[in-house]
Amino acid sequence: MAKAARRITAEEAAGLVRSGMWLDYGAVLGQPDAFDEALAARLGEVTNLRFRSVLTARPRAVLEADPEARHVHWFSTHFSGYDRRKHDAGMAHYLPVNLGEVPDYYRRFIDPPDIVVFKTAPMDERGFFNFGPNTLWMRALVERGKVVIVEETPTLPYVMGEGTGVHVSEVDYIIPGYDRPMAELPKAPATEVDKAVARLIAAEVEDGACLQIGIGGMPNAVCSLLAESPVSDLGIHTEMMTDGIVDLYRAGRVTGARKQLNPGKMVCTFALGAQYLYDFIDRNPEVEFHPVDYTNLPHTIMRNDRVVSINNTTQIDLQGQAASETDGFRHISGTGGQLQFVRGAYGSKGGKSFMCLASTYEKKGERRSRIVTALTRGNVVTTPRTDMMYVVTEYGMVNLKGRSIAERARALISIAHPDFREELERDAWEHRLIPRGFF
Repeated sequence: MAKAARRITAEEAAGLVRSGMWLDYGAVLGQPDAFDEALAARLGEVTNLRFRSVLTARPRAVLEADPEARHVHWFSTHFSGYDRRKHDAGMAHYLPVNLGEVPDYYRRFIDPPDIVVFKTAPMDERGFFNFGPNTLWMRALVERGKVVIVEETPTLPYVMGEGTGVHVSEVDYIIPGYDRPMAELPKAPATEVDKAVARLIAAEVEDGACLQIGIGGMPNAVCSLLAESPVSDLGIHTEMMTDGIVDLYRAGRVTGARKQLNPGKMVCTFALGAQYLYDFIDRNPEVEFHPVDYTNLPHTIMRNDRVVSINNTTQIDLQGQAASETDGFRHISGTGGQLQFVRGAYGSKGGKSFMCLASTYEKKGERRSRIVTALTRGNVVTTPRTDMMYVVTEYGMVNLKGRSIAERARALISIAHPDFREELERDAWEHRLIPRGFF
């Protein structure tokens, strides 16, 4: 017999928490607000609380109420800017993952959370609470959580697809959420460097290509250029639905007609951007949300032909290793789906993966090269040299597949900023990356 979910207040739900518990706040826009604020008021009364989350979009009351991290330990599988700041303050910790594997982690390796609490849209006529644009591993959380609490939020977009909701029979408690706008991700204007990189990538996108667009100015600039191009029948199979993809669709470039998997549908696992993105996905049958182990696993990605994967990195060495998530020992983001989409694109018939980066950056008033002889001490390799295909800066594009170490070094030096090429070549010779006599 199905259990009956009880409607209670956020304060009553927070009263269920005991010291030492593991709590899970779900993902991105689905992290709870009313429960979070009610629980923050109990800190000190309850202590040693551990939370899992991903990509925090708004400040968390429990963290703001515990600036010395005496009561709360925060674990994230991918940092937002907010998570990064809390990590810098010693209040948050990174959990290394390939994002597409996380549902399996919950089912096989992670102890069941004591309480799972997340936002949903109000219950529909079939008795389902929709996860909104946060499908990811929510089904696995519901399966594993000892207590499941949903925070009904009227402003959360209702999304279509598979694995997008939880039935009332699977829920223990229902609490009222806030009627407030969703958090938005500011869209930074494209720089001239972004545009230069985007032009090189856009020229490689063919009619009928299936796109994965990562987060950042360069991928968004690619979308803008493609929207103005004559390319047609593009498909979307991506991790994150972005503003740029909406713009590309509205320009008439996206039909999904040539996709082998989910033809005619834009497929993703979460969305984050401006309000017009949230309005676009709300009950839109052309956009399908799926669990992340469907969108991100390479053997699924490669089922579409001509997959084009576009991602950012922050540093690449002369052998082709990309460090995309750290600045030395400082963690700044996460592996996310980058490596899985690089591999999925390679396995796709006619597929291409692009790793893009500006040639330089400023640090402590000094201009530095992002293409380096060796990665910064402490930097984590996100995409190995063996997986690297196209690398793009504002100075050009090179393909590293099938190239020796010496050929890679020469190719990457050719797209470094001109002010650093001589030094890079000298270092490459000194460290025998380019051997003597190599033409």
